[in-house]
Amino acid sequence: MNRQVLDELKQQIPLLDYLQAHDWQPARQLSRGRWMGLCPLHPDHKPSFLVDSGKSLFYCYGCGRGGDVIRFAELYHQVKFPQALTLLHQWRGLAPLLHQVTGFYRMQLHRHGEAVAYLHQRGVRSPEVIEHMRIGYAPGGCLRGWLTQLGYPLPTLRQAGLVTGVGYDAYVRRIVFPLEGNLYGRSLSDSAPPHRFLPGTKGGLYSWEQVRRYAEVILVEGLFDYAALWEAGFHNVTCSLGTHLNVRQFRQLCDGSRTVYLTLDADGNDSGQQAARCLSRSLREQGITAHLVSLPEGHDPNSFFVSGGNADEFQLLLERACL
Repeated sequence: MNRQVLDELKQQIPLLDYLQAHDWQPARQLSRGRWMGLCPLHPDHKPSFLVDSGKSLFYCYGCGRGGDVIRFAELYHQVKFPQALTLLHQWRGLAPLLHQVTGFYRMQLHRHGEAVAYLHQRGVRSPEVIEHMRIGYAPGGCLRGWLTQLGYPLPTLRQAGLVTGVGYDAYVRRIVFPLEGNLYGRSLSDSAPPHRFLPGTKGGLYSWEQVRRYAEVILVEGLFDYAALWEAGFHNVTCSLGTHLNVRQFRQLCDGSRTVYLTLDADGNDSGQQAARCLSRSLREQGITAHLVSLPEGHDPNSFFVSGGNADEFQLLLERACL
C-alpha cells in the first residue's frame, strides 16, 4: 500500500474521533487541539496520554509509545500492520451500513411470531428491554435485496460478512443484537451454530458508557443474561460476550474505582467459575474489588429468572457473593 493511500486513510479517520469511539475521554486540555488523558494502552491512574488532534498523533509519557491512528490501532487491538488497516477500513465504512441493517432487523422482529415466541421463552417480554437493546430478527432471504435497493454493492455486503460468498443472507432465523461495530445473532434452529458474529472484534463491554458511572457493576457472559437482569431492574449490568475478556474489556473494568460482581455461568464443568476466579485475581491486582456470585448449579443469570427466580432472590445472591 503506497504512502498516498495511507495518508488518505489517516485523513478520513481523525485520531481523536477514533479514540473517543473507543471510550477514551480527555482529562484536560493543554492548548488548542492538544489534550491529556488516561492511557488506553496500559493501566494508567494519572493522565499521561497526549493527543495532538491537529497533527493526529499521540504519545504516552507512561509507556513511551506513540504514533498515528494506524499505530494506535495496532497497539490497542494487538494486531500487526495489515490487520490494523483492515480494522480501520471496516470501522470507517461499517457504521452507516450496520445502522441500516439494525433498523431493518428491528422492523422484522414483530412481523415473525417465532421470533417473539423465542424471546418470551428466554424471559425477554418487556418492550422496554427490547427497545433498550435494539433487538431485531433476521428471517433470512431478504436483507440482501433491501440493502442493494439502498445502493450498497454486493462486494461490500460480502466483505462486511452480511452476505455469504454465494450471495445468501449470512444471518438466517436469528435473534439479532447490535453491538459496537458488530452484530450478534442467536439461532432459533438447533441445526445451525448457536452464535454468529460478523468478522472483526467483539468490541468492548456491552452498554459500557451507560454502566461505567455505577460504583457497583454486575458482569455477565451473554446478552440474554444481560436482558434478564436489566428487565429485573438491575441496570448496572454489562456483558463480556463470553467467559474471557479481551484487553479492551479488561481495561474498561479497571478505568475507575468500582466493585465488580462476577456473575458467570455455573456450568457443570466449572468453566464459568474457573474463568471468574481467574478474572477476579487479575482485577484485584489492578486495585478493583471483585466478588464471585454463586448461582444455583447448572444455571446462568437468564435461566435463573426463566426458572422462577426474582429480583429479591438475585439481590440476596449479590449480598452473599464472596471475595
